[in-house]
Amino acid sequence: MKKSKKKTKYYFSFLSGNRIKIAVITVIILLLAGLTTVVRQFKPTIETPRSEMKTLPPDIKNEMERQPVPATSSATFRVPILMYHYVEYVQDKRDRLRQLLDINPNIFEQQIQTLQQAGYTFMTAKELGEVIDGKMKLPNNPVLITFDDGHWDLDTVILPILKKYHVKATAYIIPGFLGGSDFMTPNQLRDVISSGLVDIGAHTVHHIALKGKLFPIVQFEVNQSKAILEQTYHLKVVSFAYPNGSFDQQAVNIVRDAGFTTAVSTIPGIAQSNLNRFFLYRIRPGYRTGQLLLNYLQQNTFAQY
Repeated sequence: MKKSKKKTKYYFSFLSGNRIKIAVITVIILLLAGLTTVVRQFKPTIETPRSEMKTLPPDIKNEMERQPVPATSSATFRVPILMYHYVEYVQDKRDRLRQLLDINPNIFEQQIQTLQQAGYTFMTAKELGEVIDGKMKLPNNPVLITFDDGHWDLDTVILPILKKYHVKATAYIIPGFLGGSDFMTPNQLRDVISSGLVDIGAHTVHHIALKGKLFPIVQFEVNQSKAILEQTYHLKVVSFAYPNGSFDQQAVNIVRDAGFTTAVSTIPGIAQSNLNRFFLYRIRPGYRTGQLLLNYLQQNTFAQY
């Protein structure tokens, strides 16, 4: 009888020990899984015209229907916002992604000439925010040209063309990538800023797609991208661009609460208002120049780039 009790006691002791081991192992697995999830959340997104968000997320649509904008702030402005990434002659013909996002300098200059000769007024994202707020009158034939990421050609190729025609632009910078092999150095960005022609916006710290991400990660990427640029370069950053155009209602709320006055998306369109001030529509000019470009900008709907 005593032997049986001893076996039973040993059995339960063994079971308890195993349970503790299993519990510890389970906690470790969960922690590792959580760490893996966080690491994945910080993974930079690779942007392509095909993967960019081109329609409003469902939660944004629901919020727009639930909280309609008062009539006093519902004015809609026809303002084309042109989106660029690279402006260069791509040397590596195998770099398909770069070619998809590139406009060669000759075409870009022709586009600027076309717009200027047609009487378009070049604005910045900051100025568009002031128009939406009623602090500034919308100029005749307004247009914005925007550059995402902060690649080296912004200083070496684009800026000389902007200076030549004395036109304004907005550049969305990824501060965590400055100094990288494909990006401007901090001194090159200072050169761009000192021109007085380029309004600097933020594009997250690490080019992370924000839709569906954990709140602290989105908040860090949005707030810190603004703070780093403002503190390092002593300027006011009021416009934001979503990497790959990826956003949801949480991202919009964080961008708004961070003190930005506008944000740009990759949703094709030309109608801008207080309703979409934190996901302004943009279009790609592609290789259109002359009348072809002007006709394109006169469209009312933009189902694709």
